[in-house]
Amino acid sequence: MKTKIIYFITLCMLSLTVQAQIDRSKMPEAGPDPVIKLGKPKTFTLKNGLKVIMVENNKLPRASASLTIDNKPYLEGEIAGVSSMMGSLLGRGTSNITKDEFNEKVDFLGANVSFFSSGAFASSLKKYFPEILELMADGVKNSQFTKEEFDKEVQVTLDGLKSSEKSVTAAARRVENVLTYGRNHPLGEFTSKESVKKITLKDIKNNYNTYYRPNNAYLVIEGDIDTKKIKKLVKSLFADWEKGTIPAYTMPVTKNVATTEINFVNMDNAVQSEIAIINNVDLTLGDKDYYAALIANNILGGGGTARLFMNLREDKGYTYGSYSSLRQSRYAGTFRATASVRNMVTDSSVVELQKEINRIRYQKVTAEELENSKEEYIGGFVMDVQKPRTVANFALNIARYNLPKDFYANYIKNVKAVTLDDVQNAAIKYFRGDKARIVVTGKGIEVLKNLEKTDYVINYFDKEGNPTEKPAMTMPIPEGMTAETVVNKYFEAIGGKDKVMAVKTKMTLANATIQGTPIVMTTKAAEPNKTSLVISVMGNTMQKMVFNGENGYQEARGQKIDMQPAQIAEAKASNTLFSDLHYNAGELLRIEPIEGENAIVLKYNDTEIFYDMASGLKIKEVKITKTPDGKEGKTPTNFSDYKEVSGILFPHTISTKMGPVDLNLTVKEIKVNEGVSDADFE
Repeated sequence: MKTKIIYFITLCMLSLTVQAQIDRSKMPEAGPDPVIKLGKPKTFTLKNGLKVIMVENNKLPRASASLTIDNKPYLEGEIAGVSSMMGSLLGRGTSNITKDEFNEKVDFLGANVSFFSSGAFASSLKKYFPEILELMADGVKNSQFTKEEFDKEVQVTLDGLKSSEKSVTAAARRVENVLTYGRNHPLGEFTSKESVKKITLKDIKNNYNTYYRPNNAYLVIEGDIDTKKIKKLVKSLFADWEKGTIPAYTMPVTKNVATTEINFVNMDNAVQSEIAIINNVDLTLGDKDYYAALIANNILGGGGTARLFMNLREDKGYTYGSYSSLRQSRYAGTFRATASVRNMVTDSSVVELQKEINRIRYQKVTAEELENSKEEYIGGFVMDVQKPRTVANFALNIARYNLPKDFYANYIKNVKAVTLDDVQNAAIKYFRGDKARIVVTGKGIEVLKNLEKTDYVINYFDKEGNPTEKPAMTMPIPEGMTAETVVNKYFEAIGGKDKVMAVKTKMTLANATIQGTPIVMTTKAAEPNKTSLVISVMGNTMQKMVFNGENGYQEARGQKIDMQPAQIAEAKASNTLFSDLHYNAGELLRIEPIEGENAIVLKYNDTEIFYDMASGLKIKEVKITKTPDGKEGKTPTNFSDYKEVSGILFPHTISTKMGPVDLNLTVKEIKVNEGVSDADFE
């Protein structure tokens, strides 16, 4: 027992000693930067020009081979999609093995072999790797392009295109590329049904024989390998792969627009808008400001803690996520800031995206943002370096981009050297908010009205990037829908026509504020057309309008003006209790979106009435008038916040105009068949 007590006391003393040595009020100092030792890959080149890079890593008994055909992009023109189809047909049987035998052998060995237009890939356990590499080499050199497989691939490609015809995302990316690079640029052309139908089996074979050559290719082999044995194996498998002459091609120069503009693509089925703010950049891996550009993009839109995400998602709730990317390229780089947003906030999202792009250009990021971004990059880099395939990719990049041998060894040092000025300079240079294409793909009828308020010039394009006219801002009226069916649906929505017809009088009390002065508006009505409107301030009547069924007047500030014959005729023809009873004789005009919901618009005499197509409720009326000089004027009245009174729904929020004044009424009380007498209309 005594021993246990002594042991417990000793532990407590040790604990106190340790705690006394640690000052928990201070953040621990960062340790030294990790030293990156990538190891030196072994390389050699075959006589046919194939460059081979070998990276040995013995941690796992696995190996892989990655073939990269490093051709410059080229224009396929009328047969766009031919290279992609050629890549899909590679490995579907060779002169030495059938397609089924090939696939069965790969499956039996638990391996992976795949082919594509720009190369091939194979991986397996170490002991099966020689067989797998042999299968890959056979597919690369000896693929048989049969008519049967070609016909299958054509149909698969056409089916894929058909299934994506209504995809808003697919259309957005297609048009973005057409506009960013140009239709006659390899990165701007796209596969279409027309181009696929023009592709022949001869085109496939010609593409393979012309561009799938070893003299512009890299073979990277990494894993648990014996480099001497692999070198011998590669020579035996790939030395007879015949080299060829790759056609020369001059790529068109990409250009930014002179001033920022909106390029709009109308998709009637879009339930949200795809937004991409894009500009071309000249940025290549290894450029002097490459690291500063990476950091700037990471702070702007690199992830869930970046500015775009925090603004558009966390603060505004416009989208599930908003990001940016900076694509370096030896041929045509781009900057893109993107978001998929609700239709109602498309214009606001464009404004916020541009705001963040311009903010990082014209205001320096904070020291904390810079430090956090550096640490994120360094942490990710250190984690990636542990992966053998990353080391192999680094070796490939050094070869393809002609980088210094110590490029990745100095990566952390170069990231840490980026300053606040460097980040701002890179943002100004590469994020061209002043010369960008704002490509918006969405439902024009729901988003264009507000987009037009952004003051950007708007150009219109179809789903294939062809210039087109502004889309119609209305939708066709469904077959069988009439003014009578619309009005009947409204009466059903508010409680039923039988209840409406039982209403003989109605009194409404509403509050509002005009230029800071609270007013009370009391409206009384009796069938068939009697009405009284009294506007009072602090209990004093300021204005009064009355019609008793035969004549009426308007009184204000002690002056009384009788109604004119035209006014009397209009008042007699109206129904002051439920004006909608007359509207079934109106004309259906169009379907128009209001606040994200579709409304059917009906016209009766000089008034347009808007009924929500889903609920049937009346949401708006617009009275059309003409000024003495012949100009048309419109006075809108909006109805919302429907509440039940005596079994009937009445709007309790009404906004309208009285001359230049916006009048927002809040209904405080409604009485049905009480509170009204003949004396009210005297």
